[in-house]
Amino acid sequence: MTDLDRYLQAATRDNTRRSYRAAIEHFEVSWGGFLPATSESVARYLVAHAGLLSINTLKLRLSALAQWHNSQGFADPTKAPVVRQVFKGIRALHPAQEKQAEPLQLQHLEQVVASLEQEAQTARSEGDQPGLLRARRDTALILLGFWRGFRSDELCRLQIEHVKAVAQSGITLYLPRSKSDRENLGKTYQTPALQRLCPVQAYIAWITEAALVRGPVFRGIDRWGHLSEEGLHANSVIPLLRQALERAGIAGELYTSHSLRRGFATWAHQSGWDLKSLMSYVGWKDMKSAMRYVEASPFLGMTALAEKSIDAAK
Repeated sequence: MTDLDRYLQAATRDNTRRSYRAAIEHFEVSWGGFLPATSESVARYLVAHAGLLSINTLKLRLSALAQWHNSQGFADPTKAPVVRQVFKGIRALHPAQEKQAEPLQLQHLEQVVASLEQEAQTARSEGDQPGLLRARRDTALILLGFWRGFRSDELCRLQIEHVKAVAQSGITLYLPRSKSDRENLGKTYQTPALQRLCPVQAYIAWITEAALVRGPVFRGIDRWGHLSEEGLHANSVIPLLRQALERAGIAGELYTSHSLRRGFATWAHQSGWDLKSLMSYVGWKDMKSAMRYVEASPFLGMTALAEKSIDAAK
């Protein structure tokens, strides 16, 4: 790979690159289209999948086709009037309510953390080191994901070298890049220590138990308790969260990794945070993105202690 190719590749996020490759393969292999494509073939492709694929998926497919044609020096067929009109018609005839993850309410956060703590105590008493490590890891991941409003890929890219945790004080986390950091300038996040459901205490407990000093914060654990050198993949956060919730007696299939982010946003909104403060804390750039995550119904299970501690971070 040349330096030019390396820099061009770095300009696109890994998840986006994988999604675009899959979209191009679907157009060529699964559907039988030809590249470079004509506007008419793209329109037929949309018609063939109208009502079968979501509007967001079709938008991604169009973006992938546009990116391929632009990168190869061909005219972009997705900008043609016929494609735009067909897509507009599909949106009109196949309206669909956008599916959103169920927000993890504070009462359920307490329930799953209590369950994981019980698992940790049982594992320690039985000499089950793999079980103890998993319980400590999952607790830290869930609490950091909730109180910091992190996406799954942000949690999986955290490096120990970029984290500074001080017991009974707070935690500082640096991410060199994130979805909201379009310029890749890097951003530092902070959150305070809490008396209950503390992300700082959970992080320190996990790092100490795993004897980690560098590399990814969250990583795989095999059946013998050996830790992977690589960080968890973002796609592994959903099953990890669902399994922990199920073991705690909560219907895990209702939740995704976005449930942590939505749960915090809903809690903060119902706790009286103004939208500007919430957007700044979580990292949203526009109000529309923020409102998509905020649950309008009353948020149960809030604790005054947590509210007071989190307000200090605003």
